[in-house]
This record gives sequence, structure tokens and C-alpha cells, in this order.
Amino acid sequence: MRVREARARATLCCAFFLAGCAVGPDFQRPDATHAGSYVEAALPHQTPAIDQADSPAQALRAGNDLAHDWWTLYHSDALNQFIAAALRDNASLASSEAALRLAQETYVANQGNLLFPAVNAQGGVSRERASGAAIGQNFPGKPFSLYNAGVNVSYTFDLFGGVRRQLEALQAQADYQQQQVRAAQVSLTANIVTAVVRDLQLRDQVQALHEVEKLQRSGLEIVERRFALGAVTRTDVLAQRTALAQTVAAEAPLERQRAQLRHQLAALAGKAPSQIDLSAVEAVPLQLPVDIPVSLPSELVRQRPDILAAEALLHVASAQVGVATANLYPNITLTGNYGFTTLSASTLFKPQSVVWGLTGSLVQPVFRGGSLGAERRAAVAAFDQSASAYRQTVLVAFENVADALQALESDAQALQAQADAYAQAKVGADLAQRQFDVGAASFLGLLNAQQQYQQAAVNLAQARADRLADTAALFQALGGGWWNAPTGDATAAPVVSSN
Repeated sequence: MRVREARARATLCCAFFLAGCAVGPDFQRPDATHAGSYVEAALPHQTPAIDQADSPAQALRAGNDLAHDWWTLYHSDALNQFIAAALRDNASLASSEAALRLAQETYVANQGNLLFPAVNAQGGVSRERASGAAIGQNFPGKPFSLYNAGVNVSYTFDLFGGVRRQLEALQAQADYQQQQVRAAQVSLTANIVTAVVRDLQLRDQVQALHEVEKLQRSGLEIVERRFALGAVTRTDVLAQRTALAQTVAAEAPLERQRAQLRHQLAALAGKAPSQIDLSAVEAVPLQLPVDIPVSLPSELVRQRPDILAAEALLHVASAQVGVATANLYPNITLTGNYGFTTLSASTLFKPQSVVWGLTGSLVQPVFRGGSLGAERRAAVAAFDQSASAYRQTVLVAFENVADALQALESDAQALQAQADAYAQAKVGADLAQRQFDVGAASFLGLLNAQQQYQQAAVNLAQARADRLADTAALFQALGGGWWNAPTGDATAAPVVSSN
């Protein structure tokens, strides 16, 4: 009795050992980066202060508490509603979500096919006539009916973990698609904010040109009157007309760019260009976010969707090495069937009609012309390729954050300079106009002052927009804050469950 118990225990332990054995490498998440900062110097506490009521200094602090709906930091309800509609209707985002569902259901389907026995029930009835010649007899066969019903069970033992590695690869593929959805959401929202900012920039630039155009038309009337009195030359009149024509001509490209941005916004929102309406967004100007949490480099690699997607692909490649390794080892399949076969339907389920069978098979690759070894080496090469792609993705992510941080500091300095230049140009243009009106300044001086004012107004609108847009670029570079989304939030990317 003790010998039998010992054998049983040994058999059970062996079964558990085989069930837990999976050849190939176990995936290890890449180590978090040891870089202490994104840029050469330490992270500044804030951007340079600006003497503009609508452009305060931005505080930069270490932290990963970036809001998942970071666009609300611009304090525009119309923008929030527009983005909410785009997250619901954008076609590219819907495609990514469908790819995620496909990957998830593929994993579930293969989990059922590979982990569990295949059980099929079958039944049938046939009418046959056999000839005695088949058994060496010379007698006419008689027709008969054959009834059968049974169950067939087949199971392939995963002795070396090939099946588990396949499922591991499928789960990692689903993780990759999940990160693709998150990346699509972050990209969509950042593109919308940037396009809206640029649209407002072009609007302000067009308005600035309209103001300059009014000044130039007024100046042209004065020059023409003076020309009629002989106080100025015809050259002065032509110069003023040329300046006015150049200002009017400068408005057309801006209007074209604005129309293109609106068409882009329509596509991002999942609408036709004729269905777009930005009047509500334009009614309230965007406010500059002033509190900017900046994740540490070690946190960024665990949060940014494109890095996590590259990590998932690395996981897929690691699991494929295990699959290729398991293919070098034996494959054991057990098949059994149990059922009933009879010549009469009334005795189909009687004991005398019982039939059964049990078959075990072992397949060990012996010679495949070196293909199995080559497949494993190819899987290892694919893993090395994915590892290099992962490292490159991390480096690009750090580059994006560093560029965005540098841009915020430069934008603040540029805005201050442009604001000063605009103020001086406006004073100069007003003074030149008054002096010209009373004959104390030449026409050339007035024309130069107007041109400087025009360029300063355009540059100021550009500088303000750059600051708003580059802040959105930083939020995108940091990963969009999806990890802080509350459970069940509509703007959070769906999570693949491990079934």
C-alpha cells in the first residue's frame, strides 16, 4: 500500500512539474531609466515671468498627477465639449478600439482552444448495404440501418509550455492594442487643442492685419488729399497703395490656413467640413495652464503609451522565443471516445451497444532540415530587434519631453520680447500718424512705423499661440495622464481583462 501511495505521489508531483515547465525566457520588464533629468540642467521651478495679465508664469514641479482630462486646464467648456464629442465619434479612435476588442477576443478564443480539452458530441444514422465479397463470401448483402451516438475528447499536453507561451504572446498583443488606444486618445486630444490654438492664432493675426489695413486706408486718404494739393509726390501715393495692397494680400494665406485647420478639426471630430462649428470655442479665449506636473524619467517609462506599446511588443517577441523552443521538444496528445453503435434505434443506448477507444500519441521532431533551429534563432533575432526598438522609443520620449520643456521656457522669453516690441511699435505707429497728420513727419517714416506695427502684431499672436500649443505638446509628451483616470470614466482607454 505504501509503495502504491509513493508511486501515486511521485506521479502527481511529476505531473505538476511538467505542467509548470515552460521553456524559453521568462519575460522581464525593462529596468526603469536611471536618468535623473530630461535636460542637462535641473528642472526649473517655473518659466520666466511675463508682464502680461493673460500670460502668467508656469510652475513646473516634479509629479505624475497630470489630469487624465488635461485639456480642461485651458478652462474652456466649449473645448471640453468638442473633445468629448471627438472621443466619441473619431473614426481612427474607433478603429483602434475595434482592434483592441479583436485582440482580446482572439486571446479568449485561443485560451479555450489550447488550454482545455476539445470535447465534441456527435450522432448519426446511415442506411447501408454490404457485399459478402468484402469478406470472401458469395452471398448477396442485405440493407441495414446503423445508429451511432458518442462523445470524442482530445487533449494535447502542454509539457514544455509551448501553449502557454502562445497565450502569453496573445495577451501581450492585446496589451499592445490597449496602449495603441491610449496613444490614439492622447494624440487626438493634443491635435485638437493644437489645431484650436492655431485657429485662434490665425484669427488674431487676421484681426491685426485688419487694424493695420484701416490705418493704411486712412493714411491713403490723407496722402491722396495732400497729393491733390501738391504737398506730396505721386511716388508717395503709390507707396501707400502698395503697402495697403500687401497687407490685404497677406490676409488671404492666413484665411486659407484657417480654413484648412477647420477642415482638420472636422476630420478629428468625425464630421464633414460643412458640419464643423467653432463659434462657441472662439467665444472664450483659452487660458494658459499654470500648474504643470512633470513626471520623473523613471515614471515616464511606465506611463507613456508608446513606450508601453513597445514593451508589449518586446513581451510578444520574448514569448515567441518560448514557442519556437517548445517546438523542439516532444508533443503528446491523448484522444478518447465513448459512445453507442447499434443496428436498431431501440437499443442505441443499451449496454451492449457501448463502444469506446483511447489513443495516445507522441510526436518528437527528428529531422526538419534545420528549420526548427532556424525558427528559434529567428525568434531570438526578433526579440533583439524589439529590444532595440524599445530603447529607441524611450530615447525619443525623453527627447520629446526635453524639447517641450525647453520650448516652454523659450516661449515665455519670446512672448515677453514680442509683447515689448508690440507695445513700442504701437506707440511708434500712433506717434508717426499724429506727426504726419500735422506735417511734422515724412510719409516714409509713417509707412515704416505702420509696417513695424503690423509685423509686431502678427508676431505677438504667434508667440501667444506657441505658448498654448507647446504646453499641450508637453502634456502629450508626458503621456496624457491616463493613469489618473477614475474607473468608468468615458475618456479613459478601455482595459483588457485577463481572461
